[in-house]
Amino acid sequence: MYKVSLLLTTYNSIENLPKTLASICEQTYEKIEVVIVDGKSTDGTVDLIEQFAVNAGNADIEVKWISEPDKGLYDAMNKAYSMCTGDIIAVCNDRLCEKNAVAVFVEAIEKAGEGCIGAHSDLVYVDGDKVVRSWHMGDGNIAQGWMPGHPALFLKREVYEKYGQYDISLRCAADYDFMVRFLKDNENKLAYIPTVLVSMFYGGTSNAGLHNYLVSFKEGYMALVKNGIKHPLMVTLKRTWKVLRQF
Repeated sequence: MYKVSLLLTTYNSIENLPKTLASICEQTYEKIEVVIVDGKSTDGTVDLIEQFAVNAGNADIEVKWISEPDKGLYDAMNKAYSMCTGDIIAVCNDRLCEKNAVAVFVEAIEKAGEGCIGAHSDLVYVDGDKVVRSWHMGDGNIAQGWMPGHPALFLKREVYEKYGQYDISLRCAADYDFMVRFLKDNENKLAYIPTVLVSMFYGGTSNAGLHNYLVSFKEGYMALVKNGIKHPLMVTLKRTWKVLRQF
């Protein structure tokens, strides 16, 4: 059985973190490791993590966590990766919609066979109880503006080992840059699960206002250039259109 590491990055996350942790505790999959990197929260998040570590241990979920200053979201994600020991890794800062979500991701990877490096699913963005965006991923090509949703992406450890971690010089698009790296040549196969398995809390780094969106647009373009994708501006515009269609 694959060991699955769920990586959480937190900073003053007392509002949404309980929902994430509750959805993890409900999972039917039996071999889960939770790695939490907190940026020195001051709102009670650390107390919540401490309590979760105790309760999860009683439920046979492995928990590792630290709370210390970091250089931003992607630095925290790199720290979490360095602490994890799973065969399959997912950044899990949102809510798993189904109790068998982890099991479904693992099963999809297993069924896809040799050459499959991970799996991704559809997801929804929520603001409170309101769904503001439904993202139906499908299969596609990075060069055509397609990309999988990073919050609903489970990857084999070998991907990180071969392609490296997140570029902390990028503020909003290091996850996109990371995905471009291992998908640009169409050599790696992702299993697609055509159902919603992740509910994302609206307001991530690329969604928090017009300024951040423009930074994300620029950094996404830079990621394409850096990785040798032809016609990077056209690809970026196509990607933006695909995103806007999801609202």
